[in-house]
Amino acid sequence: MDIVEGEAATDVGARTVPAGEWEREPQPSDSLRTFGAVVQALREHAGLSRSEFADIVRYSKHTVASVELGRRMPDEAFVERAEGALGNTGALRRAARHLTRGEAGLAAWFRRWARLEREAVSLNTYECRLVPGLLQSEAYARAVFEGTIPLRTDEDLEAQLAARMDRQRMMRERPKVPFSFIVEEHVFRRRFGDAGARRELFDHVLERSAPRNVTLQVVPLDAGLHTCLDGPVRILETPAGQRLGYSEGQENGRLIADRKEVSLLCQRYETLRSQALSPNESRALLERLRGEL
Repeated sequence: MDIVEGEAATDVGARTVPAGEWEREPQPSDSLRTFGAVVQALREHAGLSRSEFADIVRYSKHTVASVELGRRMPDEAFVERAEGALGNTGALRRAARHLTRGEAGLAAWFRRWARLEREAVSLNTYECRLVPGLLQSEAYARAVFEGTIPLRTDEDLEAQLAARMDRQRMMRERPKVPFSFIVEEHVFRRRFGDAGARRELFDHVLERSAPRNVTLQVVPLDAGLHTCLDGPVRILETPAGQRLGYSEGQENGRLIADRKEVSLLCQRYETLRSQALSPNESRALLERLRGEL
């Protein structure tokens, strides 16, 4: 879901990347690498192999290696067991307090797609649940984050909000890249906040969709059933000419690289594009909805 926006395998090739592979950190932060190096140095000083250390802390050898290489955020249990196994000096506990992820504010399963977006030569987005993240106003994004479960701390909420607003910069910074959005009308009719916040959303969407490289089409309420009823989807083209897809659901996301599957997604998107309102008709509808507030 685009509410917040795993690490996929390095080589996406022509296959679908399982969601389970999206648990590793996509870009290890300096703090993760430093913490991992300290764990490795203490382990080696204690004369323990990774396998021996893994048995003591009751984690797999693979997990230990991932932590030592800065590829995985250690949980509290790992830190406590590692402390006990490596002298109980308190060094790992203190260091763990300063650990940060490489891309704060983005859900683990979304991070690889977010990086691909920044390099894409085109991006298509269909949404039926909420306003796409690249078009959300700050008040709308805040309302979305505040309404999710589990509840977030103020610090987490601000980090996610900052990541969402920062992600929108690429639309302004890449004026030659085509951005296409198809959004269901009921998404814009969903109430949140007060009338002022909803007007601000419409103004923001109209402003973001005004440049020549951005196309926004609305699927009207009376459009009936259509080809994208399986759910929201995103499709991008890489600089190398490869098309990739992305779908998202409850607490998971899936990067799609299989050529046949991506081809089907493209066909569905293009069919829906022909059924949606034209860009001019869509803008007129949004302006009318704004005027009704």
